[in-house]
Formats: sequence, structure tokens, C-alpha cells
Amino acid sequence: MIEEGSPAPDFTLRDQNNQEVRLSSFRGSRNVLLVFYPFAFTGTCQGELQAIRDNPYDSGMVQVLTVSVDTVFSHKIWAEREGFDFPLLADFWPHGEVAQAYGVFNFERGCANRGTFIIDRTGMIRFAEMRVTGARDQGTWRKVLTAIG
Repeated sequence: MIEEGSPAPDFTLRDQNNQEVRLSSFRGSRNVLLVFYPFAFTGTCQGELQAIRDNPYDSGMVQVLTVSVDTVFSHKIWAEREGFDFPLLADFWPHGEVAQAYGVFNFERGCANRGTFIIDRTGMIRFAEMRVTGARDQGTWRKVLTAIG
């Protein structure tokens, strides 16, 4: 897994509206909360994204980006059903390439582990964690984001 203090690998992925989202486009303007999850429509993943939806981050200071190996089309249906208005990015093809770049791809399962990265406005990783199972503590994310402003 990429360590804190490392530059964040840039990427361009498509969101649930089939629009390209480039990580580097947020440099100089917003911190990024980058959340990898295994699959759409699964219990723990749904709960984590619902918590992000229900307890929004300061959108003027933080851009939330979520990533899974699901397709743009499944993300579209899931976002509409759940009211997710933050980008759900498809790391579908090449399969899991961005998750691999961040060191959170699970080759046995063919999906991302629960990796979380906070990337500051300069493009440096300020927080990194990975869980294979179980929900993450989003309170920690908020503390780090508050600390870096």
C-alpha cells in the first residue's frame, strides 16, 4: 500500500454519469478523500457510502471520490437508488488498475480492499489505511481532514 508522505498516483476514471474525473484536477483547490470499496450493492460498502452521504464533508474544502471495480452502469443505478451525489468511479478496465497503483487491490477476490487515502491540495498522501473486512472509522478521516485544513 502507498504510504503517507508519498505523492498520490494520478488517475482518470469515469463516474456514474460517464464523466471523466481526474484526481490531479483537485490540486491546489481541495483535499481529496479517496475511498476504495469492494463492490456496489453489498452491505458494508453500502453502509459506508450512506454514512458519507448522510454526514457530508465540507464540499468547499474536501472532494469525496469513491472507487470500485464495478461498471459505470451499476454505479449509476446504485447512485440513483441511494441518493449518492459524490462521484462513484469505475476502476473496471483495465481491471483494478487504480486500486493496484494504490496497493489495495485484492488479487484473490478481484476487487479493491477497503482502502482510504486523504490527499492534500499539493497531491501528497496525508493519511492511508486498508482493511480487508469490516467497516472503517470515518471519525478518523474527519480528524485528519480538520488537521490539514
